[in-house]
Amino acid sequence: MKIYTAQQIYDADKFTIKKQQITSAMLMERAATELFNWIHERLQGAPVLIHIFCGIGNNGGDGLVLARHLQDHGYHLKVYIVDYSKNRSEDFLINLERLKERKVWPTVIEKGSTLPEIGNEDIVVEAIFGLGLSRPPADWVLQLFDYLNTSKAFKVSVDIPSGLYTDRVTPEQQAVEADFVLTFQAPKLIFFLPGTGKYIGNWAALDIGLDQEFLAGRETTYDFVVQSELRPLYREREKFTHKGTYGHSLIIGGSYGKIGAVHLSARACLHSGSGLVTAYVPSCGYIPLQTAIPEIMLLTDPAEQQIEKLEFELEPSVIGMGIGMGTSEATAEAFSAFLKRNKIPLVLDADALNLLSADKELLGDIPPGSVLTPHPGELKRLIGSWEDDFDKLEKAHAFSKKYDCILVIKGSHTFTIYGEKGYINSTGNPGMATGGSGDVLTGVITALIAQGYEPLQATVLGVFLHGRAGDIAASEWGYEALSATLIIEKMGQAFRSLVSEPGKTGESKGGK
Repeated sequence: MKIYTAQQIYDADKFTIKKQQITSAMLMERAATELFNWIHERLQGAPVLIHIFCGIGNNGGDGLVLARHLQDHGYHLKVYIVDYSKNRSEDFLINLERLKERKVWPTVIEKGSTLPEIGNEDIVVEAIFGLGLSRPPADWVLQLFDYLNTSKAFKVSVDIPSGLYTDRVTPEQQAVEADFVLTFQAPKLIFFLPGTGKYIGNWAALDIGLDQEFLAGRETTYDFVVQSELRPLYREREKFTHKGTYGHSLIIGGSYGKIGAVHLSARACLHSGSGLVTAYVPSCGYIPLQTAIPEIMLLTDPAEQQIEKLEFELEPSVIGMGIGMGTSEATAEAFSAFLKRNKIPLVLDADALNLLSADKELLGDIPPGSVLTPHPGELKRLIGSWEDDFDKLEKAHAFSKKYDCILVIKGSHTFTIYGEKGYINSTGNPGMATGGSGDVLTGVITALIAQGYEPLQATVLGVFLHGRAGDIAASEWGYEALSATLIIEKMGQAFRSLVSEPGKTGESKGGK
């Protein structure tokens, strides 16, 4: 699902109006009708009081059309005009008159107005500012936002929560905290960024009939990755194959006290379809891993407690490395020497990333198309600190282009960055913020590359499956009890879901 910029949506509006020979007011009617249909389907005429706060632009016009449809269907509502400017859009004025024709007289809220009483069981729909906000709202409007946010009513925002910018950081306490956002046509990038996603509980994208040919022809920087789009990438196993068909993964890592990281990564690799899995660990890891995972093969470093040589004759399909490896001087030297002679595709995590950060000249030695999977701290050491979410993404893209690598930015919505393009994951949950979850992801991506998926495909699909397995596990165990081992155990169900379950393309959990 493409993530369009505000300008692209404006352009699609204009193109649709011209091609379909409709007016902008007719397009507004269509959009607000979808708002009404979504709300009516869920309320079914329930006797709840609905407060609709409308701005004086086109977002407010959407709110007025919604109010008219709710009135026509017998809902109990109160409508307010947030009079933050004397300039009104033409379509706002058209729909204000249509609402008044039904004897609905909105209350004007301006500076100094007494704010309406909102009950705990009421519903608030706010359509104050849309995508075009370019400057901070007036202080009295911010006080209104704060009043709405402190109410216990269920809050629905139209298109985006009012107060948010779409292309830059939004100051704290400048936006409505929406329980649900009904957005038009497609989600917006700000839904998935930590600094702005926190204002969005859940969202649904409503198809308002913008021209599909026009939208399909627009290049976008980001895609929101949903199951229906990944299904064609999935390679089902054929009957006349063998273990060699599905590649040989080598997992390198571990040190005294951190052999468990390799255990998790190797098990995840097995459960994600790698035909063969070998682990390379310090000698102290031989007995624990050989006992715990009899399906894998073991290579051991001459050193007992850490990796110091990193030499082997094996020629695997792909190498996943860094988990639990440590960053001692001897390990760093072995890692540096390995990178200079290695030509095999790499999935780098944890201490491999820390070693790269400590000596960034080594970044020039990683093979093109390698996958790096840093957590936030590791990412900062790699690309440098950032001012905000937008700056972080800009630096991540620059880093990816400079070193020709795939960068996984782990988070509530994990981003996969490669060059100019970014892919936003739609699976996962807060329970996955647990030790070992990242080790599992390394194993999953490694296994997919071993099976012949291109590294970018393997990464996008691996992140999705990892999150889906976490969602399945959380549905049984809850967030607090979720563990990396449980994620591994649900990988089979995650793979099966690509075949057996339709993907959701219109709703997602937000960042709250």
